[in-house]
Amino acid sequence: MITLKKALTLASDDIKKLRDDLSLKIKENNIGAYVEQLVSTDISKSGIGIPIAIKDNINVKNWEITCSSNILKGYISPYNATVINNLEKAGLSPFGRTNMDEFAMGSSTESSCYGRTLNPLDNTKVPGGSSGGSAAAVAAGIAIAALGTDTGGSIRQPAAYCGCVGMKPTYGRVSRYGITAYSSSLDQCGPITQNVEDAAILYDIISGYDPMDSTSANIDYEAVTPKLNSNRKLTIAVIDNFVEQASPAIKKGFAKAVKALEEAGHKIIHKNMLDTQKIVSTYYIVATAEASANLARFDGVRYGNRKGDSGLKDMYVQTKSQGFGSEVQKRIMLGSFVLSSGYYDAYYIKAQKVRHLIKDEYSAIFNEADLILSPVAPTTAPKFGSFKTSLEMYLSDIYTISVNLAGLPAISLPVDKDEDGMPVGLQFIANAYNEQTLFDGALSLEKAINYTK
Repeated sequence: MITLKKALTLASDDIKKLRDDLSLKIKENNIGAYVEQLVSTDISKSGIGIPIAIKDNINVKNWEITCSSNILKGYISPYNATVINNLEKAGLSPFGRTNMDEFAMGSSTESSCYGRTLNPLDNTKVPGGSSGGSAAAVAAGIAIAALGTDTGGSIRQPAAYCGCVGMKPTYGRVSRYGITAYSSSLDQCGPITQNVEDAAILYDIISGYDPMDSTSANIDYEAVTPKLNSNRKLTIAVIDNFVEQASPAIKKGFAKAVKALEEAGHKIIHKNMLDTQKIVSTYYIVATAEASANLARFDGVRYGNRKGDSGLKDMYVQTKSQGFGSEVQKRIMLGSFVLSSGYYDAYYIKAQKVRHLIKDEYSAIFNEADLILSPVAPTTAPKFGSFKTSLEMYLSDIYTISVNLAGLPAISLPVDKDEDGMPVGLQFIANAYNEQTLFDGALSLEKAINYTK
């Protein structure tokens, strides 16, 4: 598949041919990366620019946008998200709705109402989640690049499982306007691409201040792509207690990356952080509490699928019971519980205090280091059905969620393969608004490792 950098140099006739060829490839390679593949319809298209795959929770005018949930089937978006407007200004166009975990709640893209997405490298394994469709499409060569959203690792983890690059910007760096919220203080939209440079290009296109988003950061912004420098020598911190909990394949890939970074002239220092169990507990209290408030609007009154005809209460009960899947219902109930009278102080307030501790720990490390290197997930992509409980699924996010709690930028890239040939992904984490250093470090590691699919 042509890279985004190369696609940006194409003439209009070549772009048209590219779009036609891509439509054909999507029909031939049906791994369920796109919603349209799962419902047997033509790929959704808007504009005539370079095609970019769009996660099904990002509003595109006149497209059906459902967050892969029954409750929103039939909803046609009346407007574009800001990131879509930014794409179009740069000559890029939305091209296909990528499958996702329902309302971005999951780590395997199995909770979609349309069916599951297959990992293109091994169809018996999950592509990750919740942006599994976006990562699978890029990895399979049926998307040049894609947009995903990251609440607790939902860009970085599927990118790691599928062997592509996934980047989560600093909170507030990319507008959330027009993106259906899961957890408002954690969500960020970001690129999933074939390589680090493409990720930088797409990040530059979608980022910037947006007055339509009250959480958007109104600060000076400079494009990172023109200043990319893989030769910068950086101090990189390794979180030892994170690595200890990883599988042998992840540990092997991690050691390989550290060795490559040292040989490239970077300085490695060793640090420890808060116990991952406390991080998981904090994340799921904060995320579910915000989700319970955000999803209250899906009640059958204004939009989406309406069920029940025996009065208002029956409509609420039937719409939500039939519209939301089991994982979404579970998280709404947990969120409502931790916000309820008598439990608010015991759970939610305590979680916010621990969140502050996590942020302080990162700040202390960044006083000594430019970047942090960490695993993305404890294992490579697991087989379908291997998560026996929700808790097992939640634990696959232990390395990614602290980044969202602290609002920091991070990027995942493949560095090695396990014994089955599945990619091992690692992530760099940078201080807030320091995306330039993040991309410089990632580009340096990408060149040093020279990963081949």
